[in-house]
Amino acid sequence: MPACPCDPARNFSECCGPYLNGEAPPPTAEALMRSRYSAYVRGEFAYLLATWHASNRQQVDFSAQEGIRWTGLEILNTAAGGPDDREGTVEFIVSYTQAGTDRTMYEKSRFVQEDGRWFYIDGIIMPQRSAKVGRNEPCPCGSGRKYKKCCHRAAPV
Repeated sequence: MPACPCDPARNFSECCGPYLNGEAPPPTAEALMRSRYSAYVRGEFAYLLATWHASNRQQVDFSAQEGIRWTGLEILNTAAGGPDDREGTVEFIVSYTQAGTDRTMYEKSRFVQEDGRWFYIDGIIMPQRSAKVGRNEPCPCGSGRKYKKCCHRAAPV
């Protein structure tokens, strides 16, 4: 069984697969965020459009995705966004390769739930972490992992 792009420890058919296949809506803002990341990885732009809130949908241009290979997702924080909430935020770092260069993007995204479905509203690109940290030092994000195994790609690009 293939691994899920949002979490390689999970099976795609048991994680984001049901959402991307239209079998069930994501129950939380974080689940929608994870499924949208998986859709980017898989090039499923119709799903991305369908989960984009109507207020911003007309501004979407996926041509910039050409040449990008998504390589990782790390959820840093969520606020609200549960099944009974109307709004939520998800803060995350995505890793990707573009034109042979490893890069990261640190974003705080806003979501809204309408009629039992979560939608992505927009995201704010956060400043990249710029503190000089040694590769074998603990990661400043607080994960408990070494910097080289965690946020080492979150340095300015």
